Amino acid sequence: METTNQVSKEEEAEEQRKDLVVSKEEEEEEEVEEEAHPYSFHVSGPRNLSTLNWRDLIYSTWKDSNYKRTVIACFIQAVYLLELDRQEKRTQETALAPNWWIPFKYKLTQTLIDERDGSIFGAVLEWDRAAAMADLVLMRPSGAPRAVLALRGTLLKSPTMRRDIEDDLRFFAWESLKGSCRFKLALEVLKSASNSFGGSNVCVAGHSLGAGFALQVGKALAKEGIYVETHLFNPPSVSLAMSLRNIGEKAESAWKKLKSMLPYSGQESRAGEEGDTNKNLGLKSWIPRLSSFKNSGFGVGKWVPHLYVNNSDYICCSYNDPGGDGGVNKENVAPPGNGPVAAKLFVVTKERQKFHEAHGLEQWWSSDAELQQAIHSSKLISRQLRSLYSGSGTSSQVTTQGKS
Repeated sequence: METTNQVSKEEEAEEQRKDLVVSKEEEEEEEVEEEAHPYSFHVSGPRNLSTLNWRDLIYSTWKDSNYKRTVIACFIQAVYLLELDRQEKRTQETALAPNWWIPFKYKLTQTLIDERDGSIFGAVLEWDRAAAMADLVLMRPSGAPRAVLALRGTLLKSPTMRRDIEDDLRFFAWESLKGSCRFKLALEVLKSASNSFGGSNVCVAGHSLGAGFALQVGKALAKEGIYVETHLFNPPSVSLAMSLRNIGEKAESAWKKLKSMLPYSGQESRAGEEGDTNKNLGLKSWIPRLSSFKNSGFGVGKWVPHLYVNNSDYICCSYNDPGGDGGVNKENVAPPGNGPVAAKLFVVTKERQKFHEAHGLEQWWSSDAELQQAIHSSKLISRQLRSLYSGSGTSSQVTTQGKS
C-alpha cells in the first residue's frame, strides 16, 4: 500500500513539474510574441540607429539631413503607436510607443487629444536632459530641436477612422484644415512651445493628413513672424478646390488670348476694357477663395518647409510636378541661388511600388534612403505658399532632392 502511494505521489509530482515547464514555455512564447510585435522599434525601426551611445548622440549629427529625417519620422511613428496603445489598452510596461523616442534621448511631455472621439493625433516630445546626463551626454547635440510637435495621419481603425476621414474630406473639398479642432489645438501647442523655447529650437512634423496640419500650422506661425522647422512626409496634394482653381485660371487665360485676337479701336477699346474687367471679375467670383492665399507681408526665405514625397504615391506626387502636366519641363529648371528658396523637396523615385508602400512612413527611415539633388520649380508648392511671398516681388525657388 505504501509503495502504491509513493508511486502515486511521484507521478503527481512529475505532472506538476511538467505543468510548470509548460507554463514557463507559454510565458516565454508570449514574451517573444510581445517582443516580436511588427511595430516594435527593434523589429521595424531603423537598423543603423539601433545601438546608440553618447558618442553617436554628440557627434552624429542632427545637422545631417538623413539622420534628422530618420529621427523625425520615428517620432511621428510614435504618435501612431500612442493611439494604437490606447486603443489596445496596453500598459506602461507593454506600450510600444516609448521605444520610438527613448533611444534618441527625448521624452513625452504632452499628447494632443481630439475632443470629438478622444483619440491621440499628436504629441510633443522634448529633449530629455536627465536621460542624456545619465548616459554622459552633457549637452544637447547641435541641430537637435528642443521640442518636436509630431502629428499622425489617418488610421483606418474603427475608433478614430471616422474623424480622420472627416478631416481628409475637409482638405479634399476646401484645401483648408482650419475648421478642424485639431488645427486649433496644434496651433496653440506649437505657438506655446515656440514662446517657451524660441522658434529656432522647435520643430513641427507630420505624415499624410498630419503633414497637411503641420504645413498649415507652420504657415500660420510664419505669417506671425515665428519660423519653426517643418517636416512634411507624404503631404496631401490633391483637392477639389485646387482643381476648380486650375480650371478657373485656364478659362481666364483662354479668354485673354481670345480677346487679344479681336480687332478694336477708340471707344470700342475703352468699352471693351471695362467689359473685360467686369467679365474677369465675374469669372473669378466662382473660383474658390482659399484662406491660405489671402495674406501677405512674409519675410522671404525665412520659413522653408521640408517635403518628402514618393512618385508612386498619388496622394502627394503632384508636389513633384513642375509645370502641372506631370512631366519635367526644362524651362522651369532654375539654377541654384536664383531667388529665395520656397521649400526643400525630397523625392523617392522607385518604380513599381504599391500604394501602401509608397505612402508608408517606414520608407523615410530606411537604411537605403540615399538622396540625390536636383532643382526645379513646383507650381503646386508656389500656390501653397503664395500668400507668404506675394509681397516680395521675387520669384520663389524650390530645392528638390530625389532618390535614384
